[in-house]
Amino acid sequence: MGLPHPHEFFSDARRLEERLRQVVQGEVRFDEASRALYATDASNYRQVPIGLVVPRTIDDVIATVAACQEFGAPVLSRGGGTSLAGQCCNVAVVLDFSKYLRNITWLDPSRRLAHVEPGIVLDALRNEAEKHELTFAPDPATHSRCTLGGMIGNNSCGVHALMGGKTVDNIEELDILLYDGTRMTVGRTSEEELAAIIAAGGRKGQIYAGLKLLRDRHSQLIRERYPDIPRRVSGYNLDQLLPENGFNVASALVGSEGTCVTSLGAICELKASPQHRRLVVLGFKDAFLAADHVPLVLRHSPIGLEGFDGLLVDYMLRKNLAVDDVTLLPPGRGFLLCEFGANSPQEVENIVDRFVEDAKSYPEHPSVDRYSPAEAARVWKVRESALGATVIVPGERHRWEGWEDSAV
Repeated sequence: MGLPHPHEFFSDARRLEERLRQVVQGEVRFDEASRALYATDASNYRQVPIGLVVPRTIDDVIATVAACQEFGAPVLSRGGGTSLAGQCCNVAVVLDFSKYLRNITWLDPSRRLAHVEPGIVLDALRNEAEKHELTFAPDPATHSRCTLGGMIGNNSCGVHALMGGKTVDNIEELDILLYDGTRMTVGRTSEEELAAIIAAGGRKGQIYAGLKLLRDRHSQLIRERYPDIPRRVSGYNLDQLLPENGFNVASALVGSEGTCVTSLGAICELKASPQHRRLVVLGFKDAFLAADHVPLVLRHSPIGLEGFDGLLVDYMLRKNLAVDDVTLLPPGRGFLLCEFGANSPQEVENIVDRFVEDAKSYPEHPSVDRYSPAEAARVWKVRESALGATVIVPGERHRWEGWEDSAV
């Protein structure tokens, strides 16, 4: 790898490695190959880390953070490495949760809650929840490999966030670790509980007092200036500290990208999963006309809604990606993928019938196709192939996918 760049130089790397090998039962990797592997994620960024720890237990995580604090080394939590804006890259000790800390500790269908470790892949949680006709609603296109810890860091959304909200709307509690070794369970806090925590003192009382001061000092601005839009995922969720939102420290931390705490576990809220679903795709002359019609589609309460333009189709065909699946799309250069769900086959068919009939009267007269479940899976595959289809296209300038996915 040659000499490190000045900003990648950490003088105590060898001593830190020795300490970590003494206190961590999991894997400690400071070799050049491992550092090169973990220098990037799904983005175009590259930062060579100080080293890598693959913890086997929560105690390994605690010991790693303590050692890093002793030597003044930054720490960076990593899940599936699917982040598109360099969130998994830094000159730090990287903690890879995805190999060992990837379990569902418990799942309670009656309360619609599940406790998970940060390295669990989203689809693993969803597959277990579906046994009880439940789901974790946010589902990015990388659902087969992204982890819950990463989703919490990024405040992920996805197709079905329309049905059940963003990640911030589906986290009940977080088990967190601070850089100074303080471990806390955080979540919704009443004003009485807040006063008691502050009165009790200690590190937790100090932190909650500071958060309360921040909230009280800026509450008017937060109420006035935080945009009330469904997919606000940028920045810190200071609005979650307002009394009307229950001084929810867990929700305030969702989307903070590990800049404040290390997540050790989470209690996730599960939503009812419609067992009968149908997909309808509308084709328009361009993506702008498709976007103009979103409010009309929303009148029919779809459980999922996505859109893309004809450029994606062009590039998939040029790269020979899922060609047979692309041919399922209706004619058009801008597409809306509209999914509807219900608890019976007849109910969902009735919803789709009304929607299709209404779509015939839309101003731009879109082309309309409805799909069987097997066909729908293939159409969703087209949407999920977007990233790979639109970067590094033969004959085109290289494009970078990292501009749209930063939470902080």
